[in-house]
Amino acid sequence: MPDEQLYAAFLGGPLEDHRMGEGHEVVLVVASDTTEARNRAKSKWTGPGRPHVDALQRIEMVDGFAVRLEQIGQGDRVELDDFN
Repeated sequence: MPDEQLYAAFLGGPLEDHRMGEGHEVVLVVASDTTEARNRAKSKWTGPGRPHVDALQRIEMVDGFAVRLEQIGQGDRVELDDFN
């Protein structure tokens, strides 16, 4: 797993109920390159229809802290804070 990197992807896709516009989600994926990261990100889309990747960023450092990966299981564990 030494070649695996963390990526943040900004996904866009159709809105529900034939509404005009586009819905968006941000997902995190671990992949060995940008092509794999795009494919993995699109597979995490929770909206209707087919998504596309609006932006993709490899994450190596945040606020001066190095980001390192350690595999400890399978799948995702993401808690959503709703501030609205």
